[in-house]
Amino acid sequence: MTIYKAKKSKLKELLIKNNTALDELSAKTGISTAQLTEYQSKQIMSVNNAMTISKELNCSIEDLYIWNTKE
Repeated sequence: MTIYKAKKSKLKELLIKNNTALDELSAKTGISTAQLTEYQSKQIMSVNNAMTISKELNCSIEDLYIWNTKE
């Protein structure tokens, strides 16, 4: 069985790719800009917020992070 652990957020890169500003994502998702900033730097997203953000950025939850794997 493979175990996944989020290593580094790719939120900043995905925002650039989607030409979306942090405040715009905040307005569309209802997640505060302060919280989104935390997600960009160190805090791991809840599953609910990850799903909301991934749908808004047209990506999968897996795309939101660089992952470490352990078999």
